[in-house]
Amino acid sequence: MRLADAPPDRSLAVPSSARPDGQPDITALAARVRDTTICETTLLATDYLNHVNEIIMLIEMIPDMPEMLDEAKAWQPKSYVDHFRDSAYPFRDLAIELYPHVPARFKTPFETTIRQLDDVIARALRLAEDAVAKHNPRMLRDRIGVVLDPMRRLVDVAGGIIHGSEKVLSQDEIDQVVGR
Repeated sequence: MRLADAPPDRSLAVPSSARPDGQPDITALAARVRDTTICETTLLATDYLNHVNEIIMLIEMIPDMPEMLDEAKAWQPKSYVDHFRDSAYPFRDLAIELYPHVPARFKTPFETTIRQLDDVIARALRLAEDAVAKHNPRMLRDRIGVVLDPMRRLVDVAGGIIHGSEKVLSQDEIDQVVGR
């Protein structure tokens, strides 16, 4: 194999080049994610959202198939690292390794958005469980309908952050979305 044909180095060692503040050089880290599905700007991968989209899909099915509630209740939130540790994602080791180096301007709003999303999902499951227990299909459909939009909006915000957007929802916007 010629050197030009060699695959890019994705070794798990963090580059020794660091900024004066001791943080790794984002440019050096970004170079390691080229030709992957990890964003060069944020060092985050959208594959994480598959975990959340799975529960949203289950919740969407509950009004037509209330028996799906048990499966939905079995779902548990996972941290970014835990998701990749348990996944078959081809760049999982790199995603795990780089997570501590995600710039704070992306990591903090990303983690906040995921916590908010986990809260909305938990609320949706409680509302669904209550409606199913009351054997009230209309209430079930209405309650699920109310929480799906906030879940989708928060997934969109998380996806935007993963791709480099610094636009997040304010607390007032979050309260409005989740109906507080």
